[in-house]
Amino acid sequence: MASFTVYDRAGKSVGTYEIASTDLAPRINKQLLHDAVVMYQANERQGTHRTKTRGEVAGSTKKMYRQKGTGNARAGSRRSGIRRGGGHILAIRPRDYSYRLPRKALQLATRMALASKIEDQELVIIDQLNFSQPSTKEMAGILKALGIGGTTTLIATTGYDQNTYKSARNIQGVEVTAISDLNALTVLKPHRVLVTREALDQLRHKAPAPKAPATNA
Repeated sequence: MASFTVYDRAGKSVGTYEIASTDLAPRINKQLLHDAVVMYQANERQGTHRTKTRGEVAGSTKKMYRQKGTGNARAGSRRSGIRRGGGHILAIRPRDYSYRLPRKALQLATRMALASKIEDQELVIIDQLNFSQPSTKEMAGILKALGIGGTTTLIATTGYDQNTYKSARNIQGVEVTAISDLNALTVLKPHRVLVTREALDQLRHKAPAPKAPATNA
C-alpha cells in the first residue's frame, strides 16, 4: 500500500490517498505492456512509403553493351535494380500496419501501466482541476506549484473538459486525456501522471475485484 499526498492548485497538501498497485492490476506483466505499446505505435504508422520498380524508373531500356567480348559482366538496362539509380528489386508499397490485440488484454495493460506509475511513485494527485475559462498561464502555474513544471505529464480527468484541455494544449510535453480514453502507451510515455482524486476513485471502482485463491476441497 502506497500513500500519496493530495495537493491543491497551489501545491499545498490537503490530505493523503492510500492506494496499492494491486488495486488496479494483480501484477505487472512486462511482456503484455510491451505488446500493447508496440501495437499502438504500429497503428500510428502512416504506411505511405513507396519506392519504384525498374519499370517505373526513368531511363532507357537499351542494352548497355553487347553480351560477349567486352570482358565485363553481362548487363541489360541501366534501370536494373543492381545498378545505382535503378529501381528496387523488392519495391516497397503502401501498406496498413495496424492490428488489434484482444480488448480485455488492452484494458488489463492500461491498468498495469497505471499500477507501474504507482509503484514508481510517478503519480501526482490533485484534489480538483476545474477552470472557469481556458488559461494556459494558470495551468502552467499549477504544474509548477506541483513540482512537475517542465516535465512530460499526462493529465487524467474524469471526462472531457474543454477548458482544461485548452489550458494545457499549448504547454510542451503536457497532454490531457479522459480516463475512459487512457491506454498503455499514453500512460507509460510521460514521466508523470497528474490525476484528480475523483478520477482515481473511478479507476479503482472500474478495476475488477481480485480473484480469491483457489482452495482444495
